[in-house]
Amino acid sequence: MAAKNKTDRSTAWQPATRLVHEGTLRSQFGETSEAIFLNSGYVYESAEQAEARFKGDEDGYVYSRYANPTVSMFETRMCALEGAEAARGTASGMAAVAASLLCHLKAGDHVVSGRALFGSCRYIVEDLLPRYGVTSTLVDGRDLAAWEAAVTPNTRAFFFESPTNPVLELVDIEGVAKIAKGCGALTVVDNVFATPLGQRPMALGADIVVYSATKHIDGQGRCLGGVVLGPAEFIDESLHTFLKHTGPSLSPFNAWVMLKGLETLPLRVARHNETAARIAEFLAERSEVERVFYPGRTDHPQHDLAKRQMTGGGPIVAFEIKGGKKAAFRFLNALSIFKISNNLGDAKSLATHPATTTHQRLSEEARSELGIFDTTIRLSIGLEDAGDLEADLDQALAAARG
Repeated sequence: MAAKNKTDRSTAWQPATRLVHEGTLRSQFGETSEAIFLNSGYVYESAEQAEARFKGDEDGYVYSRYANPTVSMFETRMCALEGAEAARGTASGMAAVAASLLCHLKAGDHVVSGRALFGSCRYIVEDLLPRYGVTSTLVDGRDLAAWEAAVTPNTRAFFFESPTNPVLELVDIEGVAKIAKGCGALTVVDNVFATPLGQRPMALGADIVVYSATKHIDGQGRCLGGVVLGPAEFIDESLHTFLKHTGPSLSPFNAWVMLKGLETLPLRVARHNETAARIAEFLAERSEVERVFYPGRTDHPQHDLAKRQMTGGGPIVAFEIKGGKKAAFRFLNALSIFKISNNLGDAKSLATHPATTTHQRLSEEARSELGIFDTTIRLSIGLEDAGDLEADLDQALAAARG
């Protein structure tokens, strides 16, 4: 159940204004900051009203596993940002990914997926869905011909992330969405690396967009959350019913934290992107670095596509360091401002070694196919002073030489 904003003028608001005001529900106390409704159940004025609520004949809240006022405000604000008809919050980003697929698919269906996925996403596609009779085909997401060739008569969904984790490959969202529409499949896009301000998948033809709100939407590493956005029919029927009966609901407190994060999202994303572009340039000039991955650089093999479908290079930088795994670990262990963490989207700059963390469950062959090696390092750029970050990288790169 999404909150409704009573201000008709809100349709003309720019994103920064919407992310402060859209969807706000105020109690009788007239609070300025959104209230946290930390309740599980709701009281009805009569047995007749309870019956009407459960039958859907009257709008209102029934149980916070189904919907909650604080969660509704978060969902409405995300819809305003994404340009979606409806949304549902979930307990985590992975709950959003799993629910967006499982609510739509059934035994006998087929999914085409980009092969470059976060480890848990790839587990869902390769290991979990087949347990329920859903087959899948993994393709090189950069190759539109591969998407088209993978379609079968029972293909019901296309799933991918762009940019990909961790080496920032891009998928032509518009091109893939056209192929999906041609075969009657839904296009589901994990847009977490670009952020909702850096890329608009729905404007490019995608049907469903998912986020780990844990990342840039929260923005300070405080709590877990996710969200699925899409057409009202899909969200209010297929997804809502699935979430209602399986229970991966977003807690009201976490939804409130996400609401506070959305208020500053434009400021933070602009700073993340600006500093990330500077860090990518810094790394590209270092002799210790073999290769830099950043969509905003002209040497990125898909830079032209990045210019078409992204508003900037994004907040994530990846690179390959010379000297093998030992050099990579020396680099990581020497960092001071950057913290070793597999999370991303934090105010704090973070560094991780994907081959031994986020993608460690994949075979060495599978990692190599994705361009993930013992020398690959992923950086999530935070809000610190750019010069301080460069100095930290400088001394860590020196340490990596041994």
